Amino acid sequence: MADKKLPTEPYKGVRDFYPQDQFIQKYLFETMARPVELFGYEEYNASVLEPAEMYRTKTSEEIVNEQTYTFTDRGDREVTLRPEMTPTVARMIAAKRRDLALPVRWYSIQNFFRYERPQRGRIREFWQLNADIIGHHGLESDAEVIALAYAILRAFGAEERDFEIRVSDRRLLESAYDACDVDSNERARVTRLLDRREKMDDFASALRELIQDRADTLIDYLDRTTSTAYLEELRTRLATMGVGNVIVDTKITRGFDYYTGVVFEIFDTNEANRRSLFGGGRYDNLLNLFSEESVPAVGFAVGDVTLRDFLETHNLLPAYTPVTELMLCVVDKSAMNHAITLAQSLRQDDVAVSVNFSGKRIGDQIKQAEKLGIPNIIAIGEDERNRGQYTIKNLQTGNQTTISADRIAEHLFSSVG
Repeated sequence: MADKKLPTEPYKGVRDFYPQDQFIQKYLFETMARPVELFGYEEYNASVLEPAEMYRTKTSEEIVNEQTYTFTDRGDREVTLRPEMTPTVARMIAAKRRDLALPVRWYSIQNFFRYERPQRGRIREFWQLNADIIGHHGLESDAEVIALAYAILRAFGAEERDFEIRVSDRRLLESAYDACDVDSNERARVTRLLDRREKMDDFASALRELIQDRADTLIDYLDRTTSTAYLEELRTRLATMGVGNVIVDTKITRGFDYYTGVVFEIFDTNEANRRSLFGGGRYDNLLNLFSEESVPAVGFAVGDVTLRDFLETHNLLPAYTPVTELMLCVVDKSAMNHAITLAQSLRQDDVAVSVNFSGKRIGDQIKQAEKLGIPNIIAIGEDERNRGQYTIKNLQTGNQTTISADRIAEHLFSSVG
């Protein structure tokens, strides 16, 4: 057993991010954050650990019982790795309610954990942008979060035809439950079933198992209700904000129990990836977990896995570009100290530069630079050290320029520009 080596694979359902992968991940985060901040949202953060009871109270039973990573810590406290952000932001708002100038616009980009079967679009650890307006109830904030979701996909270069925004209203669903005598203790399970309606072959029979002969009445009621005055007004408002790909789809329900008003999902229109990408809605009662006072809220979340699938499908991901702009290839050992000193000087001029310590032949060092994707090299030997003149070679174009050390940074920046 002492000689047995550990496996190199990551834990099932999570990912390692090698530099090329991290490049894309950083691109996703930075591109999402820009439109969010342009809409006036402030970034926040919180621990990945939360008390397990917080999710038992309001999150869906499926997530709590089947999908959370929950354990008992050494203080005999039951702890959960967060599966979503909405309960956390509700807790934070409730804790500082008297100090906050509501409404607030907050966002975060953090990682989450759900113990579910890994498949396309779903893995066990994922990153997600959450954006919420907390403290305002009305059409204006509902429209703004949807317009923001639209702006995020547009920031990645997506066209309107590449996706569609489907909106509905949980109040419509509650009216249907009232009209069809669906009891309050049945509604959460029925709602989660309705959320999976389009993915199920046996939806009608599964619904009948839950609410018996009321199932057909409920389906008929929902199918006959194609819109509401509020949803039409919302769609009109979004059109004035430049969002033209909104449709009313009363089949949209969202699976979480805490939604109270508008709900929406964004769908990829490409047949190769025709699926829901992300969504959100209004949750005006969630803060009641922590406070007697209700605070209205509306928001959405964008997951990195489905977003990346969307961008790959539409050829919108950038090619990998290393941060290192220049490699100094050391021709002989006597020039090593000179190369290190030059690198330090260039870093003070904001040049990202690496020094090749390998001692290999210059041709092998250049091949390494090419393999790493580094665009420029300078060979440093006794001649360069003595003359103070350096030949920069661009490995992509083959162009060469010989200049003094104090002009290297300027040359690199001008060639990028």
